[in-house]
Amino acid sequence: MTVIDPDTQAAWVPEAEPEDEVDMPLSTRLSIADTLTLGNAICGFMAVYFTTTGVLMPHLTGNEDGGMARHSAATAVILMLLASVFDLFDGLVARKLRSSAMGAELDNLSDLISFGLAPAYFVVVWGVVAQDAHQRVSAVAAIVVLLAVVLRLARFSCVQLRDGIFQGMPSPFGALTVVSIVLLELPFVPTLLAIVGVAWLMVSRVEYPKPRGRLAVAMLSWIVLSMGLLAAWAFDAPGGELLLQTGCALQVVLGAVIPLFATARRVNTFRDNRREARSAAQLP
Repeated sequence: MTVIDPDTQAAWVPEAEPEDEVDMPLSTRLSIADTLTLGNAICGFMAVYFTTTGVLMPHLTGNEDGGMARHSAATAVILMLLASVFDLFDGLVARKLRSSAMGAELDNLSDLISFGLAPAYFVVVWGVVAQDAHQRVSAVAAIVVLLAVVLRLARFSCVQLRDGIFQGMPSPFGALTVVSIVLLELPFVPTLLAIVGVAWLMVSRVEYPKPRGRLAVAMLSWIVLSMGLLAAWAFDAPGGELLLQTGCALQVVLGAVIPLFATARRVNTFRDNRREARSAAQLP
């Protein structure tokens, strides 16, 4: 409606109210990388399923069959390894093809299931079925592992680091190391201490290289080899148990050696910087 102002005789048109700004919703379409991430979550859940139905329930009901428990435990660990493959490739695909706006959140949630809940639950079940284990103490160790993964993933989302490194042991590597420690069937106290040590490494400030290039190929080769060792153990192949024990021992050794190399590299870098600073100070 147009109104005439008697003082100015000018037509006055009421100002249009500004339209409410509508925020554009973030895309919820799943990308190829997101699909791989969901595969990671599925593998983690199925690892928990096989650990429950094939290891825990037969023990609780008194229907234990060594072969069945071995098959189910091997299947659960293979699924965790497969989850780490999905985790490796979703990052590579996301860098090449991009991921949706949900990509980072899906990745953290899936990692929490596969590399936090699944290995922690594996530790809990070990505390129930192992003869020399203590259920409550092993449950505390499992909680420590789970909280370490939670804290590590939360810190990863908040802390900006230089490209090419992780701060703290990556959760897939930590989960597989925890499972390897359990499969070694060491006495209870050394096993417990080793599990807590891995949890500490995951929340530590030790720098680990990101799996890219040759390192990614080496990591994938190691995962495939580990799957083969687990399959040989599950089907009771000749020497299968010895091969599995060797593979688990190598995984634990890698988990212990990498921090030593990283620490030595940082010390050498610090010494080189001090040496260069002293040389620069002596120049006229």
